[in-house]
Amino acid sequence: MSPSTSPSDSSPPSAGPESLDAIIIGTGQAGKPLAGALAKAGWSTVIIERAERVGGTCVVEGCTPTKTMVASARVAHLVRRAADYGVRVGDVSVEMGVVRRRKRDIVESWSSGSRKGMERHETLELVFGSARFSGPHEVTVDLRAGGTRVFAAPKIFINTGTHTFIPPIPGLADVPFLTSTSIMELDVVPEHLVVLGGGYIGLEFGQMFRRFGARVTILEAGPRLLAREDDDVAEEVASILAGEGIDVLTGARVTRVAPAEATDGAPDGVVLEVEGEAGLRRVTGSHLLVSVGRRPNSDLDLDTTGLSADERGFIRVDDRLETPVEGIYALGDVNGGPPFTHVAYDDYRVVRDNLLGSGGASRAGRLVPSTLFIDPPLGRIGWTEAEARRRGRAVRIAKLPMTRVARAVETDETRGLMKAVVDAESGAILGAAILGIEGGEIASALQIAMMGGLPWTTLKDAVFSHPTLTESLNNLFMTLDD
Repeated sequence: MSPSTSPSDSSPPSAGPESLDAIIIGTGQAGKPLAGALAKAGWSTVIIERAERVGGTCVVEGCTPTKTMVASARVAHLVRRAADYGVRVGDVSVEMGVVRRRKRDIVESWSSGSRKGMERHETLELVFGSARFSGPHEVTVDLRAGGTRVFAAPKIFINTGTHTFIPPIPGLADVPFLTSTSIMELDVVPEHLVVLGGGYIGLEFGQMFRRFGARVTILEAGPRLLAREDDDVAEEVASILAGEGIDVLTGARVTRVAPAEATDGAPDGVVLEVEGEAGLRRVTGSHLLVSVGRRPNSDLDLDTTGLSADERGFIRVDDRLETPVEGIYALGDVNGGPPFTHVAYDDYRVVRDNLLGSGGASRAGRLVPSTLFIDPPLGRIGWTEAEARRRGRAVRIAKLPMTRVARAVETDETRGLMKAVVDAESGAILGAAILGIEGGEIASALQIAMMGGLPWTTLKDAVFSHPTLTESLNNLFMTLDD
């Protein structure tokens, strides 16, 4: 194949596979930068994308669009609170068409920028279509515009991400439910949004649409929200949501879904049968969001390569991101690691350094932060208290309500708490949950301290600028002196 600087959408005259140095499947946050790095190093490379836009889940339907809409919802929330700050405003209404257009514009800007960045490489070709393995190191692409192309390369990188899981609930297929992608295309505010699932996606959209003006009910099958967090943190999140008028039902297992009928007999929303501790109840809503998890996009005819996915569909890799088949790698969500954009990007760095750098890079032992973008956000790094105790560590717990954080009081953003887990013997910081204004940023400061091996006493006595949120780390760790 001769290198091309523009995407290909038609079949070449050659009947055999086109030989390359590398094939990348997916333009997400690992595939795109890897394609650029390999092309810059002179590798003949093709990158294949089956969606309409490049950028992967993060840019097209995940982080970028959702956080754009979260920002709109926060503005609506703050305007409604204007009187708390001595500011008079009129009635607040939300134009979903404008919110949607702003979201679309930002997604298009990021996606088109990513595409232009790939197209400038002479040894990189972007191909739109659905890829599948047709041999140990051979990939066939069903082109979006019709026809097929076949590529062969000694190095193949899978960066296909995940998709929304639709649970096999009776009747669900008979109602027009929403996913995390389709809900962002609504041009009206739902009268009553029912959210199936109380994880990151469900909580972010639930609060968002409550602030847009919808009534919101969240149904979580587990005994509480955020099963991986400590009880006190999860309870505080539930309290914050309840304080905004969101109904949260835990231990709520949906057994059946059906269309709700209006008085004229026409479908008018959905009705869910829910089993819980109080028995069977019915929940009726105008719209239903299904957000109970995601599944890997590993339907690539892996068996033709000698590969197989695990029982959940994830592709097994070692700490260098290589599969059991030499020369084939899986990066990002599809390999079953923590499902975050920053993890996918770090996967790229590991592979890049091993192929183009000095080698020896590994994902083993990396600290993986996360942020739940409700408002206030929940920043997380390292172990929870429960996890540390399960591992047999003797720990001390530093805990501070946001009502004792000066900057939070000054901005009237006092919901939430700060919690850190430290080793009782060494003083090392093992983990933290920061539920409060700019929680993800404060958790990142703690992550840097953990990466540098700083004990909690160093942060307790550090001189931080006043009044900042980071300064609250002084007060947080002072609680261990009590």
